[in-house]
Amino acid sequence: MVDVSDKQVTDRRARARATVRMSAETAAAVARGDAPKGDVIGTARIAGIQAAKRTAELIPLCHPLPLSFVDVEAEVGETEVVLTAEARTTGQTGVEMEAMTAAATAALTVYDMVKGLERGVEIAEVVLLEKSGGRHEWRR
Repeated sequence: MVDVSDKQVTDRRARARATVRMSAETAAAVARGDAPKGDVIGTARIAGIQAAKRTAELIPLCHPLPLSFVDVEAEVGETEVVLTAEARTTGQTGVEMEAMTAAATAALTVYDMVKGLERGVEIAEVVLLEKSGGRHEWRR
């Protein structure tokens, strides 16, 4: 792991987005909440939050962080679900990986929950939207 002992403790925040593309019929089932496996959005949100808390276990060189906030929001469009994750901490290193892990895991959960309806579902992107705190602010 990178040595962060000389970095200042600051409030840090990151937001990431994952987009899952699917047919209009599948998106409609997600929006109605009647997919075969149940509540797709609720399950994806919880999966993303749990994943953020376990990022250091999943990504080998990530520092374990005391997260002060994690959330995943979902917007169901006509042919996609857009998942936006936010993570916050007060520490010596950023929370970009936690936000991205939350978004990616939420997207994988959407895929898992709708694959019985459609095999062609696609996780189109997982991107960092912004980060703040520390030495550098960044925004896509």
